[in-house]
Amino acid sequence: MEDGGRGDTMTTEMQEIAITEDKPLLTGQTDTVKDAELAARILLDQGQEHSVETPHGVLHVTVHGSRTTRRPAILTFHDVGLDSKSCFSSLFKFEEMQEIVKNFTLIHIDAPGQEEGAAAYPQGYQYPTMETIAEMIPTVLQFFNFRTVIGVGVGAGAYVLSRFTLANPDSVEGLVLINIDINARGWLDWAAQKLSAVTSSLTEQILSHLFSQEELSSNTDLVQSHREQISKSNLANVELFWKNYQSRRDLNIDRTSTFKCPVMLVVGDQAPYEDAAVECNSKLDPTTTSFLKMADAGGLPQLTQPAKLTEAFKYFIQGMGYMASSCMTRLSRSRTTSLSSSYSMDGSRSRSRTLSQGSQGGQMPPSPSQTMEVSC
Repeated sequence: MEDGGRGDTMTTEMQEIAITEDKPLLTGQTDTVKDAELAARILLDQGQEHSVETPHGVLHVTVHGSRTTRRPAILTFHDVGLDSKSCFSSLFKFEEMQEIVKNFTLIHIDAPGQEEGAAAYPQGYQYPTMETIAEMIPTVLQFFNFRTVIGVGVGAGAYVLSRFTLANPDSVEGLVLINIDINARGWLDWAAQKLSAVTSSLTEQILSHLFSQEELSSNTDLVQSHREQISKSNLANVELFWKNYQSRRDLNIDRTSTFKCPVMLVVGDQAPYEDAAVECNSKLDPTTTSFLKMADAGGLPQLTQPAKLTEAFKYFIQGMGYMASSCMTRLSRSRTTSLSSSYSMDGSRSRSRTLSQGSQGGQMPPSPSQTMEVSC
């Protein structure tokens, strides 16, 4: 009876809330609402962390947003030596990126044992291969009830998402691959890595993977902060991920066996994987691929050039049919912008030309019927 009384009381309270919802709030009530809104914003900013059990082990996953399944989620996967926060926070917290973030759910996956504060694996632990990690992703989609995603991967994460996409083409609506290398290491790369392992610490090896030689020589603030971050991380776990990425298999992609979704390749000028990205571009379907080579971006363009990458990502999203009425924030600051572009059809290069876009919101660049290379 007491439970029934409490239920009646609760019902009455809910009715009272519904009745008084549109009335002006008292000062105390206003403060309570503001506190609740602030708490909600903080929770949204920090994300909700989950441990997702998969057939191959547990994945640490952080989710931002409303979890609406009407649109695909944006699914990210980080590079070696980083976690989801250090790899993507600068990009997805960038002011002009919020126009995208508020319309999509973000799902950040940390590779096994790479999240902040992860416990060390026991001696002799068999770390999952890159293929196995890719096979863990469908369970994450099922856990959050998402049928499709737009993948954003960097380095090793780009490789993992590529494997996942090739195996699950209907689950991926678009791919943004930063610093992608679709090839297994050759003998020269293997020998160079063996020599590097003898002469350099694990931290320095990974820094050489993440940053350009110019950045390393200049010892930029970004290099210094990542050197400190990596050295303080769980190096045993990082080494397991690093070794498995070095042992990756060839993706065997060519024009006849490739991704079924739109792809945007991104690499910094003079970045360690510039040549690998160029080679990948030559093997993809030119009708659905755009190639963005970013000047002054170094090895991690999502950290050094978030404004340029955000603008390119907005165009990419619009090209997929989402956010059609969204205006390009940087474009609206000036009357026009020019993108120096060179096109190639069926692997042959044609004349260079300049695309000039108006500042009106919702206007799309011409849909390319060939690979678009943009240097910015």
